[in-house]
Amino acid sequence: MTRGLFCQAILKFILGAVVIGILIFLPAGTFHYWNAWLLIGILFVPMFFAGIVMMSKNPELLKKRLNAKEQQAEQNLVIKLSGLMFVTGFIIAGLNFRFEWVMIPDWISWIAAVVFLFSYVLYAEVLRENTYLSRTVEVQQGQRVIDTGLYGIVRHPMYSVTIVLFLSMPLVLGSIFSFVIFLVYPIIIAKRIENEEIVLEKSLEGYAEYKKAVKYKIIPFVW
Repeated sequence: MTRGLFCQAILKFILGAVVIGILIFLPAGTFHYWNAWLLIGILFVPMFFAGIVMMSKNPELLKKRLNAKEQQAEQNLVIKLSGLMFVTGFIIAGLNFRFEWVMIPDWISWIAAVVFLFSYVLYAEVLRENTYLSRTVEVQQGQRVIDTGLYGIVRHPMYSVTIVLFLSMPLVLGSIFSFVIFLVYPIIIAKRIENEEIVLEKSLEGYAEYKKAVKYKIIPFVW
């Protein structure tokens, strides 16, 4: 662990919390939006402890995820569309609360929070299984095909988990309109996977055989 990596991680953590807070609370016009506090809690508290564990156990993985910079034009577009989805979805959730357009029942928000936390556990398991994971589409030096655990069920369990994570967010916020906006995420991910598999099959030894052995990309028995 280095002081520089620690400072970088803390800075990005604080900046992320502040930005998301602004995107939600400013349109809401109030801090008395319990759904927003619930989302911030279940998002950033586990993230904080996961960051500490990663920093002590696998600082290289943390460094890769903090400094990721996509090189491919197609993937840059995917990242920009995802960012636009988040910004729009959070703003709409805040406006939905402020003007009381359509608020879903509280019990749905609490169930969505439980689903979110369970997905977070799966996210951590994927990171544990595959230390080559990067936020960019690339093949790293010494990388090998991972075919155990969740990777024995679907080829891209990280995307499977993030779809559930992201679709639960607007439900935690109580906004059906934001949920509709976040439904574009699976479409965005499908585009990312299409490009990623081309790169992996071309550059990662054994990936073509892995595709034949594990047929489903993100949803077992579906796709």
